[in-house]
Amino acid sequence: MTQKRLKEVTEAILRSVMNKEVAVQHFDSSPLPDKESIYKIISDIFIILFPGYFGYADMSFDSIEMRISYRIARVYEYLKPQVYRELIHECRNYRTPCGTCDKASEAFVLEFLGYIPNLRKKLESDVKAAYKNDPAAGSFDEIIFSYPGLEAISVHRVANFFYNRGLRVIPRIMSEWAHSKTGVDIHPGATIGESFFIDHGTGVVIGETTVIGNNVTIYQGVTLGALNFPRDSEGKIIRDAKRHPTICDSVIIYAGATILGGSTEIGSRSVIGGNVWLTESVPPDSKVLIADSGLKIFHKKHHLDKNQ
Repeated sequence: MTQKRLKEVTEAILRSVMNKEVAVQHFDSSPLPDKESIYKIISDIFIILFPGYFGYADMSFDSIEMRISYRIARVYEYLKPQVYRELIHECRNYRTPCGTCDKASEAFVLEFLGYIPNLRKKLESDVKAAYKNDPAAGSFDEIIFSYPGLEAISVHRVANFFYNRGLRVIPRIMSEWAHSKTGVDIHPGATIGESFFIDHGTGVVIGETTVIGNNVTIYQGVTLGALNFPRDSEGKIIRDAKRHPTICDSVIIYAGATILGGSTEIGSRSVIGGNVWLTESVPPDSKVLIADSGLKIFHKKHHLDKNQ
């Protein structure tokens, strides 16, 4: 009886899988990037970005050339085929195959490796911003090892590099890996300036077309999202429209605030209070707070005496 039922189930599943009209499946001679491989590559990249913190705790200036050279070679060898997979898949499915994906994937990876010194400078500014803005931070070491916001920002800055050069699958794999680990959801397309600090981090959402300036601080539960999704005359979503807000330099956004809309701009040096819902621009040097909610605070004994 069980064997018969399993056979029936198997046949039904296979009919579903073999249905060529089903869009959500992938049978192709060009395999997509492998998620587990991307996760391992991120770990290697972190060793290069933060030497001595990840991979080899005993790294010294005597051994650093050998160890970093090894990691660079690993990133090159493992990342290139993943980039190639994405490029060849896009060629075969959406464009006429051009025969240059192998050279293009090599160029992508070499350009990324050449970008790492600049990337390290940006991440150093993020670490310093965390130390400057969080009185609980005891040292740079503590921030690098344990702050989920910094981890999310670090992965984002890597993913954003590839996103800005036309890749989509690999950056999204990276950003969702960071999201699953840190609770911070940053779309790889978001543009983020230097000295960015996310305190606590849990529940932060930053949309694709968000633009964030320098020296910005945000707290947990902040959403920088879309107010609506513009559509064309056929009702299809316009995918390259600016849907998310612009946050100018030196803005602070407190916990639970929601800022929506592609035309919404938060002026420099403004402060957005906790739980604010904002869909319109505010000028520089503004403070946006929720009006008095009528909250009352009583001493417990006094309140009980009044109600007896």
